[in-house]
Amino acid sequence: MQSIISSTLELAIDLISRPSVTPDDAGCQQLMIERLQAIGFNIEPMRFGEVDNFWARRGSEEPLFAFAGHTDVVPTGDPESWKVPPFEPQIHHGLLYGRGAADMKGSLAAMVTACEAFVAVHPDHNGSIAFLITSDEEGPATEGTVRVLERLESRGEKIKWCLVGEPSSATRLGDVIKNGRRGSHNARLVIHGKQGHVAYPHLASNPIHLAAPALLELTTVEWDRGNDYFPPTTFQISNINGGTGATNVIPGSVELLINFRYSTETTHQRIEQRVAEILDNHGLNYEIEWTLSGKPFLTEAGKLVEAAQTAILEITGHESELSTSGGTSDGRFIAPTGAQVLELGPLNKTIHQVDECVAVEDLDLLSSIYQRMLEELLTTGL
Repeated sequence: MQSIISSTLELAIDLISRPSVTPDDAGCQQLMIERLQAIGFNIEPMRFGEVDNFWARRGSEEPLFAFAGHTDVVPTGDPESWKVPPFEPQIHHGLLYGRGAADMKGSLAAMVTACEAFVAVHPDHNGSIAFLITSDEEGPATEGTVRVLERLESRGEKIKWCLVGEPSSATRLGDVIKNGRRGSHNARLVIHGKQGHVAYPHLASNPIHLAAPALLELTTVEWDRGNDYFPPTTFQISNINGGTGATNVIPGSVELLINFRYSTETTHQRIEQRVAEILDNHGLNYEIEWTLSGKPFLTEAGKLVEAAQTAILEITGHESELSTSGGTSDGRFIAPTGAQVLELGPLNKTIHQVDECVAVEDLDLLSSIYQRMLEELLTTGL
């Protein structure tokens, strides 16, 4: 491990050392709370069910800039497969290894140290700074950010700008900023037939055979053409299950799990309507249960985007691009409140993998980017 450890690296190591597998926070939030209290943040713990969350705010004036993130991590898998024990972070060849290094304890550390540096220079900054931190992002995401926002909304507390520390970068720090995400709509589809012996197909009705033409149409239909910010909506079958396990029995039903990743060119209601039309046109006997994971959101060019791109260019010397690719994040809960939302964090190439890691150098650069964004948004003319 290097002899000189920065404040950001030290905090990242401390956070990674705590095995905060969803929904267990394992004391990570208390570490952050202590640091934030020391620089004038008012802390409001919010525990819902088994999930720890906190809302921290410095200042009472508008505009309100919020950092958002999560202390929980996904399971490590077999620890023996790792170069280092996943909750005993180590540095090798300039990389900090450990579960959560990139997703997203490195970002959390950078957020805290960015605020410490910013407040030291600008103790009387404009507006307010906040933290919305949960331990329920990698899990069901039902008792975390969404519940905190409900409380904030109930008392009229509105976020104007939000920076989510998800690992957005692709090949170098800051090359990609996520300024939106596609919507995600899921369904459990059961198509019914009639069970019977394979030797007497005229006495049965194979639901897999019946479903095939409709499924082919679902996979080939053009749902929309996307737009300048989003690719076209896509349909995928993620699971299919039918049959008794015997080779000589025609199944009585087949169950499928399907997912749509959709753009702002359509809505989840239109998707449901179109799917029903296709299934009905094929005369299928079916049941379908829909679950909306999140609506699409988009933050167009404006002060938040400009602040992020300016900060990245000044700190790294490189331009950045806007993207809406990837999966969902808690930004899907924050954007509907009217906030401008961006995701900006370290490289995402090792997230959820064995030997997850982040470049040590990137941690300090990320802290500087976050600090520069605060300067752009809360010290210049509004």
